[in-house]
Amino acid sequence: MLNAVATRELIKTKRIVPSILSADYSRLGEQLTTVLDAGARVIHVDVMDGHFVPPITIGPVIVESIREQVHSAGGMLDCHLMVERPERQIAQFADVGADSITIQAESTPNLHYALQQIRNAGCLAGVAINPATPVDAVAEVLDVTDLVLCMTVNPGWGGQAFIESSPAKITRLRALIGPDIPLQVDGGIGPVTAGIAEVAGATLFVAGSAVFGADDPAGAYRAIADAAGAV
Repeated sequence: MLNAVATRELIKTKRIVPSILSADYSRLGEQLTTVLDAGARVIHVDVMDGHFVPPITIGPVIVESIREQVHSAGGMLDCHLMVERPERQIAQFADVGADSITIQAESTPNLHYALQQIRNAGCLAGVAINPATPVDAVAEVLDVTDLVLCMTVNPGWGGQAFIESSPAKITRLRALIGPDIPLQVDGGIGPVTAGIAEVAGATLFVAGSAVFGADDPAGAYRAIADAAGAV
């Protein structure tokens, strides 16, 4: 397992971040091998609770089941908690192998505290904002934030189209957070939109259906990486 210093360095390089939300769970290990062999080192885990967003997806059991495979490849598990009151779930994910935990700014009245909890658990702390949330929502928590995630679709469902106004928002976020904090985008990311988001200031590109829904996931991964100038 990478330590916090190593994971922080890992996400400071431009990277495509495959999301297992779109993977075939009957052969999850095989699909992870495919993207890890293609160069992926940050694996995104979308956690949904049926409250903050309507769907229910996966939890700590899946994180625990894939941690050895991902960590042994020199990778990290990037867990995005789209759940209400995430401060109640942080310890569970940290205990089973999460390396970074991102929470939604809209999901808790105790955002600064929750981000501190994530760091205290030994993980990198991320804060995500939804399409309708102003960029200023992250301004007061940057001192306890290791990455910022700009949702480029409304959270909860894979396969949505990239929201056309997203590049302008990404640009505003980059100006707010400065040049050093990794800026992740999630939603509708493929070769074209990854390139657009990169120009706007994004450095981490979550791709689910564009990778795992492709006939050739490894080739899809490399095409998106090439478009974004990523590793």
